[in-house]
Amino acid sequence: MNSLLQLKGTFEQENRSPSFRKAILPANGIVTSSHLESLKKNLTNLKQFWIKETICNGALVSAYYNKVAAKSNRISWLLSDGKNKANKTIVGARFTDDGSKHIITHYVQHEVLNTSISQLDLCINVLNRDFDGIMTKEKNESINAQESKYEPDGILKSNFTQIIVDAYYIEKFDTFVANDESIGNAIITLFKTDNEAITLLKKIGIDLQYTSVLDETTILLQPDDLELLKKKAPYLISMAVSDLSLIDSCDFDFVNEKVFSIPNPTNEPVIGVIDTLFDNNVYFAEWVEYHDMLSADIPKQPVDYKHGTAISSIIVDGHNSNPKLDDGCGRFRVRHFGVASARQFSSFSIMKNIEEIIIKNKDIKVWNLSLGSKLEVNKNFISPEAAILDRIQYENNIIFIIAGTNRTVSDPKIMRIGTPADSINSIVVNSVSNDNKPTEYSRCGPVLSFFTKPDISFYGGDDKSPVRVCTSTGEGLVSGTSYAAPWIARKMCYLINILGLSREVAKALIIHASTGWEKQKISSTLIGHGIVPKRIEDIVQSPDDEIQFILSGVSEKYNTYNYNIPVPINKEQHPFIAKATLCYFPYCSRTQGVDYTNTELDISLGRINGTKIKTINNNYQIDAADHFTSEEEARKNFRKWDNIKHIREVSTKGVRDKKAYDTKGLWGVSLKTKERLDEKYGEGINFGLIVSLKEIHGINRIEEFIRHCSLRGWLVNKIEINTRIDIYNISEETIDFDDKF
Repeated sequence: MNSLLQLKGTFEQENRSPSFRKAILPANGIVTSSHLESLKKNLTNLKQFWIKETICNGALVSAYYNKVAAKSNRISWLLSDGKNKANKTIVGARFTDDGSKHIITHYVQHEVLNTSISQLDLCINVLNRDFDGIMTKEKNESINAQESKYEPDGILKSNFTQIIVDAYYIEKFDTFVANDESIGNAIITLFKTDNEAITLLKKIGIDLQYTSVLDETTILLQPDDLELLKKKAPYLISMAVSDLSLIDSCDFDFVNEKVFSIPNPTNEPVIGVIDTLFDNNVYFAEWVEYHDMLSADIPKQPVDYKHGTAISSIIVDGHNSNPKLDDGCGRFRVRHFGVASARQFSSFSIMKNIEEIIIKNKDIKVWNLSLGSKLEVNKNFISPEAAILDRIQYENNIIFIIAGTNRTVSDPKIMRIGTPADSINSIVVNSVSNDNKPTEYSRCGPVLSFFTKPDISFYGGDDKSPVRVCTSTGEGLVSGTSYAAPWIARKMCYLINILGLSREVAKALIIHASTGWEKQKISSTLIGHGIVPKRIEDIVQSPDDEIQFILSGVSEKYNTYNYNIPVPINKEQHPFIAKATLCYFPYCSRTQGVDYTNTELDISLGRINGTKIKTINNNYQIDAADHFTSEEEARKNFRKWDNIKHIREVSTKGVRDKKAYDTKGLWGVSLKTKERLDEKYGEGINFGLIVSLKEIHGINRIEEFIRHCSLRGWLVNKIEINTRIDIYNISEETIDFDDKF
């Protein structure tokens, strides 16, 4: 087996070349004056509506697009204040019911509506007078031509052409009213306006206590208050979800059998667990530091201790009770926070607890969260629970491992995952049986019709081969995604705490290890990128015919690149196929709805041909001048806006060596940073990249690769488990200083 290599070198940083982008209609694009008249009428009606509705100072205006719109296709001049583009005023985004079109909501002042109406009126006059009421791509290009001296009356040429292009992509303007159903107490997110949610609600007769407020737009409402809000100001509601969540019943198939013994803990790493309560009478209790966060007003029953205790038992000693799942990671200590009962729990209450828990326990890098809702996640927005987890992970150097949630026999055959398994920055884990097939209780993704969730799968038990755990009543035989997640938490903690890898690299390594060289046969909606190997050695080592290495760094500017990776050559050819996995933790905006992640890192990896990279996945979207790529195509084929990029070449019988474009055989990697909003959240974002090279003739070329890397200035470290364990143990030793010294 070959060791995992860590390549340390310099990534170059390059700003994006400044360019002025003219407003151009797409091929065969046509805009008529009658369409502009329709949009003007829409805005005029909205103006009259918002004059009467005085709850907020401005107006909520939703733009209904004719497609899934790329950032470059969003309206620019319409709904802008003249100084800032309309992108600044976006407060929500979702898809139509069939997922084929965008609905983007803006919050603007009344003056902006007036300006947009008057500008449309001027455009209508110009279009009718000078262009027979029809603007085509050809006419549009002639106006923008450098030699053109055309100037419309009463409006700047640049504003005229931009409004024409804006109008092409918009079907209508309207007031959006959510039809999301909620049951009982509901967590409501209002559109962001000039006022905080608590102020807006007071205007319609709803007085909220401080304990019912999560942030400036998200609050907890009782059923009567929610009905009042729907009656008086339904247009304020951006998102609504039920507060009370139920834990899946298949989590609780327990029996009473033997228990194990265990030595005392020493310097083992600590994993955080947020779950139901923990029983301090179990055999491994000394390994668990328990904090009861449940309100004293809530009665506690024996069943409330089973799920949480079982989860911690896997993290502490799962390899001992499940020899077939022994991962080689050893034992872990646990800091367990009991935040819920077994029957049902308040998501709102848990959300308020989680941030406090993380802030007070910054020494813990890996957190296991196996609580999940039976309700399906919404197709148009991330749950508030997941959004909080994503924000916490962006702001702190931690990662959550989350169960993919379960369905019961009585549930529909296909059921979407439940919150918080829609967390984008977390690793979400589904379950497979011993024959590597999705379990019957597995629920499916994707999230927001695009993000791959679950991320990966592991063995969570089934009727034939359950997972053995320890509970307050003795040994239990269980099944569920709840019991697959802790195995991944163990591996992540081992990679981060013992092997010393960053969370970005560790996450990429886990996902990379779950992938193969063939086309994936089981849908990613059920198993994610693949099934993670049982043994830690199979994650940090590779077969003799593979070279696997780590690249990591920080994206500071638009292009972060290195064109200096010397891949071995044989007879002027590269005898390899390649795959790579990129992970980063972006800032996310729940108020942006389906356009949730604010930063995109687009990866190019492959052979250097002159000044360009010949990418292993034919990523032609990077050359916008040569290829037009629709937003739908970019998301589907190149995972645009996804914070996990996995690209690979498929191993087939007919695979051949690739031409080396020069005698040095250099490959390169380039990460292009793109921002959805005007704020530059991507500046300084860390990334982890795992690359595997498979020698198609079965020859081990790792030493040649190491030698060439060293000659080209790379510092090459081998990630060897025994060496890293020794380093960890030495670093954790307590040194007693002699008082006489």
